[in-house]
Amino acid sequence: VQLQASGGGLAQTGESLRLSCSASGRPLNDLKVGWVRQAPGKGRAFVAAITWSSGFTEYLRPVKGRFTISRDIENNLVYLDMNNLKPEDTAVYYCVAIVATSSRLLHLNPNYQGQGTLVTVSS
Repeated sequence: VQLQASGGGLAQTGESLRLSCSASGRPLNDLKVGWVRQAPGKGRAFVAAITWSSGFTEYLRPVKGRFTISRDIENNLVYLDMNNLKPEDTAVYYCVAIVATSSRLLHLNPNYQGQGTLVTVSS
């Protein structure tokens, strides 16, 4: 799977951004697709994920209620709508995927990864 992320940029505290991830190359039915982020000087952290076949979603606790992950099955797109952004959301965001039945973790050893997109939130 090739993953292409887009949509990062600069936002002020409280504003919103939408990240998009375009997937191609193979069917996504057995995958969990999500977003991880890496803030300056820190390790990667899981943000949100969606199981392609069921639509089941998972979130990092600090973003739950502010971020929404969704998928467009017809166009093989995954979105991350980020609302009420905070300076601590500043990071490079990566679109990643794992085989849903595997023991892999999205933020540690994804099967697939796209390039990152930078999100900067100013106070």
